[in-house]
Amino acid sequence: MAIGTAVVSWAQASPAVLEQDANRLLAEHNIPSVSIAQIKDGRIVLTTAYGRSSSTAAPTPDTLYNIASLTKPISAEVALRLMSKGAIALDEPMYTYWTDPDIESDERRKLLTPRISLSHQTGFANWRSETGNVLTFRNDPGAGFGYSGEGYEYLSRFIEKKTGKNLEEHARELIFGPAGMEDTAYTRQPWFEGRVAVPADAQGQWLKPTFADRPVASDLAYTTAADYARLLLQVMEDKGISADLAKERSKVQVSLREKMCQAIPKEVCPDDLGMGLGWQVLRFGSKTILMHTGRDPGLYTYAYLCPTTGSGAVILTNGQNGNKIVLPLLKDLEAEPEFLDFLAKAMR
Repeated sequence: MAIGTAVVSWAQASPAVLEQDANRLLAEHNIPSVSIAQIKDGRIVLTTAYGRSSSTAAPTPDTLYNIASLTKPISAEVALRLMSKGAIALDEPMYTYWTDPDIESDERRKLLTPRISLSHQTGFANWRSETGNVLTFRNDPGAGFGYSGEGYEYLSRFIEKKTGKNLEEHARELIFGPAGMEDTAYTRQPWFEGRVAVPADAQGQWLKPTFADRPVASDLAYTTAADYARLLLQVMEDKGISADLAKERSKVQVSLREKMCQAIPKEVCPDDLGMGLGWQVLRFGSKTILMHTGRDPGLYTYAYLCPTTGSGAVILTNGQNGNKIVLPLLKDLEAEPEFLDFLAKAMR
């Protein structure tokens, strides 16, 4: 299944080794394709793609992938740039502009802020479909971590109500334009035609792609690995946001270290680990690493950046088993050794 095609720019990783390993991994795990971008020393040094993006096409670095929850860091960056412009505030109560009808009689709605949404502390389930299709507080806002797409959608509605523009309009103005991200969109566009990587199940059987007809803050954005790497560079350089907000973004807002490191050797676990504003934050000594993953039916996506060293990578797959190839590819891409040691234990 893994018929390789690659377009590679000047690279730090060995293109020959990467191609050999990628094609082998795709075949072993019934994953149709992978698209990769690598950052070294604050520059995109490699963009490449291998496998099949559909039954009739091979991917190129211009192939578009549904990035699933990798949409969240984009939405978080929109929010942070709006904060830096004074349009919204990190700790302002959102109820003054938006309250979901499902919780209008619950006084805890007044505790919801952009910070709480961005750090997954709203107390909502991931999706309201898990709570009888009614938005419900499982926990008090701010009481602890609980991964929630609903929390991001709540923030998105607040932004739209307060500013008069939806998330995609803000993203185009504040991020996509300045970063040169011409191949990224929250909603289906005419230029998607013929460029989309078709998802596949665990057996490698093709599934129907899913698209959004309105901006979804937490899911379903489409982009290329190269475009997402441009986002990583913007984050790495703190473009468009104040120094105070940049510090908050890379700060652990809610710790996950005790929970995640229970079964991991102490010497491998990061010194600090938890959720920041839009990113999972890991700190190894003086090194800070931001990462995020994404999964929808038939695909898995991954991105990380290390502002300390100026490195990072984007790995986009259109296979349900895509998570199984991330670690070996990160090794080929020369990710930070302590980060790889932790992932080897955490992703078992």
